Parts: sequence; C-alpha cells; structure tokens
Amino acid sequence: MSEDKLPCYMMKLVLLGDPAVGKTSLINQYVDHAFERDYSPTLGVNIITKEIELQKVRGSAKLIIWDIAGQNKYDFSRKMFFQGCVGALLVYDITRNSSFKNIEEKWLKDFYQFGEKNSAYLLIGNKIDLKDLKTVKTEQGLELSRRIKACDFIETSAKTGKNVNNAFKNLIYKILSEHWKVI
Repeated sequence: MSEDKLPCYMMKLVLLGDPAVGKTSLINQYVDHAFERDYSPTLGVNIITKEIELQKVRGSAKLIIWDIAGQNKYDFSRKMFFQGCVGALLVYDITRNSSFKNIEEKWLKDFYQFGEKNSAYLLIGNKIDLKDLKTVKTEQGLELSRRIKACDFIETSAKTGKNVNNAFKNLIYKILSEHWKVI
C-alpha cells in the first residue's frame, strides 16, 4: 500500500458527564493544549474535529468529538447526538460525589439506550490537580470501571494536561481493536 493510500478511520466520540466536570476543558486540552479558567456551560452541542496519526497501525484517524451539554434541560435533545457514536468518555469530577454517582445512574444508562451497540467507553476522573479537595477515591473509580465494563479508567487534569492524551489514545485504540479489528 502506498503512503498516500493509508487507511483513515472516522470515529465519532462523545464526552458525557454532569455540568462542570470538565468535558469541554478535556477537549480543549486534547485538541489545542489549552485551558480556559472561566467556566462557560456548553449550550446544546459543540462538534470538534482532530486528525491524528496512529502509531500502532499504519494509518490515521479523523476524530469527530461531540461535546454534549450536561444540563438537565438538554436531556431530550442530547440523546439524538449518540447516533453513529463508536466511543464515549464518561467524565466525573473527583471533587463531586454526585457527578460520580451519575455516571452509572444517568450517563451510561443513556449511552447504552441510545448509542451504537458494542461501542467502547472509558471512565475519567477529572480534576486531579485538585487532589486536596478529592472526595471520590481512585479505588472507587477503578471499582466502577470494572463494574460497568469500561475499557479503561484514567484520572486526568484538563488544567495541567496530565493523562488527557492517554485517555483519548486508549479509547481510540480500543475502538480500533473492537470496531475495525485492526489491532
């Protein structure tokens, strides 16, 4: 296969979680290596694209990342955005127990019901830069990840960038191995 004919895998990903857990900040850190200190809630949905080279397989991926609003007023419309999605990052804030509980009780339930069957999803405990305010222990995140059969569990900081690339990379390679069977 010539260099210009390498495969490009299209992947629709969603980030799900309560308002203010850092979904938009994770995307901004991953795509632009940027962090915005002021909170501005997502209205409806923002769609961001990023093309990446794949190290484990010859080829590339075009990521279509859907940043979906977490506010309750978007519950009905949000479910329409799951169609065609092959992966999700389920995000909670390590300083807010309620956001952790809602992963299983709300976000994963919706993703199961309205997302593509056999989609991969990864659990993220965000805001590890606020470790002094941490209320959700790492062990709790690991246990939830096992219970919900997430492909991985990673604690991240959208502020510092810690583990953000790894979270996206791990999900992408899981999708490649499960969805396209190329790994």
